[in-house]
Amino acid sequence: MEKINVLFVCMANICRSPAAEGVFVKLIKDRALEGSFRVDSAGTHAYHEGEVPDARTQQSALLRDVKLAHLRARKVVMGDFEDFDYLLVMDDDNYAVLMNACPEQYKAKIHYFLDFAPHLGVREVPDPYYGGIYGFERVLDLIEEASVGFLESLKATALK
Repeated sequence: MEKINVLFVCMANICRSPAAEGVFVKLIKDRALEGSFRVDSAGTHAYHEGEVPDARTQQSALLRDVKLAHLRARKVVMGDFEDFDYLLVMDDDNYAVLMNACPEQYKAKIHYFLDFAPHLGVREVPDPYYGGIYGFERVLDLIEEASVGFLESLKATALK
């Protein structure tokens, strides 16, 4: 079976998308599914390219046994639209940027990440960058729920 290629996308790739990458990787490892996936994260902007995730993101993730220090921020490139099966965005701005840049034949690959957790009643993962530590905890709560929902969705379709 071919690997399922998943790209998590936020604005700068230092808070939400690396957290989503780390949480999802931990989830698939815990379920012995890591061989079925290629997982990455990227930003719609290159503000922090090459940098490690935000220290507050790393701190909050470590409390959940999710390690992010090995990750480095990068910007979405044109090849990502072809290379990834799913581009999972965190908010309306990221969605608009990707849809504007994406070749028509790949637009169906772009999804709001929280659409995989409809029971939460929100569609956007808020950017915690300018807030306190609670914002980072809230982001991780949302990401964990969406990660489980996304994996369950794949089990019903692509992982059969």
